[in-house]
Amino acid sequence: MSVRGRDSLGGRAAIAGIGATEFSKDSGRSELTLAVEAVHAALDDAGLTPADVDGLVTFTMDTSPEITVAQAAGIGELSFFSRVHYGGGAACATVQQAALAVATGVADVVVCYRAFNERSGRRFGSGVQQREPSAEGAALGWQLPFGLLTPASWVAMIAQRYLHAYGLTPEAFGHVAVTDRRHAARNPAAYFHGKPITLEDHAASRWIAEPLRLLDCCQETDGGQALVVTSTERARDLRRPPAVIVAAAQGAGRNQEAMTSFYRDDLTGLPEMGVVARQLWRSSGLAPDDIDVGILYDHFTPFVLMQLEEFGFCGPGEAAAFVAADALPLNTHGGQLGEAYLHGMNGIAEAVRQMRGTSVNQVPGAARTLVTAGTGVPTSGLILGTDG
Repeated sequence: MSVRGRDSLGGRAAIAGIGATEFSKDSGRSELTLAVEAVHAALDDAGLTPADVDGLVTFTMDTSPEITVAQAAGIGELSFFSRVHYGGGAACATVQQAALAVATGVADVVVCYRAFNERSGRRFGSGVQQREPSAEGAALGWQLPFGLLTPASWVAMIAQRYLHAYGLTPEAFGHVAVTDRRHAARNPAAYFHGKPITLEDHAASRWIAEPLRLLDCCQETDGGQALVVTSTERARDLRRPPAVIVAAAQGAGRNQEAMTSFYRDDLTGLPEMGVVARQLWRSSGLAPDDIDVGILYDHFTPFVLMQLEEFGFCGPGEAAAFVAADALPLNTHGGQLGEAYLHGMNGIAEAVRQMRGTSVNQVPGAARTLVTAGTGVPTSGLILGTDG
């Protein structure tokens, strides 16, 4: 891997607006409608109009193309548009793309968005329905015949090895679920608002794919989320305090596959997130002790533990105890387990709220938040900070 000095991105761009639809199990409207609602809400939050936007970034999986969203939202000419691959792993990378465009003068105001009917429409949790004639589809041929058909089954393989390597039981994962649901219970926007759980509830929930129980798996959600990125200088003059993009990174590990990297030398970590972690610490000059809040992608609880270890918050096999001790405020919106599954975009919005001081579970004095995107796939991450 090449060794580089600190990049020049840090501090030059900021998230100036956030907006979302309601989070539901049946939105009753198209994914394009959800996208436009979220974009308009984010622009209103920033005090901007569609006419101010000249860039759009989304996921390859999003069904609403940039030019279609621009038309439907009343946005005019676009000088920048981009899509990022690998599902939830794209979340923070959409902001990185936007920040790079803003920092280099390619665009002035870029909106990142993700919208889907993931519960009432295509349900990612239902697994592989058919294989496309592609290299990715062919790769799944090594797993599907053995019954590994769903994301939960793919993650279960790695989770089982993690437990075995460190002498843990599935209850180790329960601390993440309980923490997320405790925060969701106090968040009126969360699907599980007012519904905390206990470790006993976690242990009593049914098996999905051992060692994963129902409460180890994220929910399925209909909804949309959008984020407005512009220069930090311009953001200072807008409606809300800016959340400054201190650092941004993407990462894919050696022998990386999408959720099925079973042929690596070690299955107890997430090398792709290790790539992201090293970049974020190097480019920001920060360390784990400098982070006030962690918004870690939680499609499955074991991968939250492994992320904490990859970032160096604790040693290998120690993350369950770290979470149980509340050593780092974690997923203060409730995460994808408790608030909504929006491929991590709602987590970035929560990081912005923490930097503004407006979270329903506000961490006093929070000045830096770490945000991560999907794990098990090529992924991305951000460090956001306050302005000043």
